Amino acid sequence: MSGLVELGATAAVAELRAGRVTPLELVEAAIERIERLDPLVNAVPIRCFDRARAHARSLMQGTAPAEPGRGWLGGLPIVVKDLFEVEGVRTTYGSPIFAEHVSEVTDLHVGQLEANGAIVLGKSNTPEFGAGANTFNEVFGATRNPWNTALTCGGSSGGSAVALATGMAWLADGSDLGGSLRTPAAFCGVVGLRPSIGRIMRGPASRRFQTLTVNGPMARDVADLALMLDAMSGTSLDDPLAAEAPAMSFAAAARMPPRLQRVGFSADLGGFVPVDPEIARLAGQAAARMAELGAAVIENRSPDFGPAREVFEVLRAAHFAAEKAPLLEAERDKLKPEVIWNIERGLALTADEIGWAERERSLIQARVAAYFREHDLLLCPAAIVPPFPVELRYLEALGEHRFPTYIDWVAVTYAITLSGCPALSLPCGFTEAGLPVGLQLVGPPQGEARLLAAARALEEVLAVGSARPIEPRSPLAGA
Repeated sequence: MSGLVELGATAAVAELRAGRVTPLELVEAAIERIERLDPLVNAVPIRCFDRARAHARSLMQGTAPAEPGRGWLGGLPIVVKDLFEVEGVRTTYGSPIFAEHVSEVTDLHVGQLEANGAIVLGKSNTPEFGAGANTFNEVFGATRNPWNTALTCGGSSGGSAVALATGMAWLADGSDLGGSLRTPAAFCGVVGLRPSIGRIMRGPASRRFQTLTVNGPMARDVADLALMLDAMSGTSLDDPLAAEAPAMSFAAAARMPPRLQRVGFSADLGGFVPVDPEIARLAGQAAARMAELGAAVIENRSPDFGPAREVFEVLRAAHFAAEKAPLLEAERDKLKPEVIWNIERGLALTADEIGWAERERSLIQARVAAYFREHDLLLCPAAIVPPFPVELRYLEALGEHRFPTYIDWVAVTYAITLSGCPALSLPCGFTEAGLPVGLQLVGPPQGEARLLAAARALEEVLAVGSARPIEPRSPLAGA
């Protein structure tokens, strides 16, 4: 069983298709791993093991392993973020308000994954309503970083990242508003992709035309990430923004030699964010190795993100007010302070403020588009600091710089959110304390194929991912 959890997702699917392993054997291997390790990290608090076993048996009694009926994943177990509905399974959104809620529907992208042969093992932990980049809530508590269990795993897709890093699942999903796929991937040494708007279906959603939050895949390496992106892709009448899957699969695109001429690197996005010196050094060293792939690496080259901090604060606040204002009125005493602040900030906005932010966002996108006319990729850190103590709700300061809100320490990712570009966090090294560091690779809008090919090639050059999956490490073990 232990050998099965050490397989990558692509290798596990190959074993499934060859008939050398069954979906039920993979389910049992994952269950054993979850039951043994999750008490140390609290990544998968909601479990639907009987449902997973029944689904595995159903697949085994149906189509043959190599038949199309098994889809992209062929019976591979996954975990789903606890912001997403799975019919018949508890979904809390990390909130005491929904602590006992059991879903009656399944989210569109989860249904797509199941149609493509995924088996849902359980739900991964998330901060309340995905608000914040440290995974804790009043329902299940905090999720801990497996590289050092005294530290945060990031958020808001923290439970998914930890499940992957520890081998409790082969693939996991997440969502990303300001960095919720990329930050935990960086902190846990896995790969997380924020796709382009419309690449992955969303919903059923109350706001079907919003363009800040996207759903996306997480995996232990780029090939596995591309495989999951294929399994998640598709369209639905219930998502008017969802795009058709491309003619070439993402798995195939990831195997293509990258065609890179110029890539830009900026540790601080042109002075937009402060960065821990060790993170800046390690990210810069990794970016420089793009030269080994034939690219000219242009140092200190970034688009101008202008007033992105103010723009994001306004648009995020409007987003929270639009979605959560009724909860503030009905259940204020059960909401965490950061969510209350976000909703109230949104309710206090004027039409002029929202209009200004929308216009400025378009100007940011125009400058980013101009950048990609001259560069193939933008490289920068995926997180500006290493993981910090799990007890801190958020990072309040870096050196002499104090962050004005609970979300501003992830400005290096939310600036990219505003651009609408796909962005991927790739493990690129370790700090002196042995903590993983992520390099953020950003491609042009709808440029996932280019991004995946470059990330896969750089991953091979860097060769830092062979340590996964890991057993959780206590502070003494990590010292």
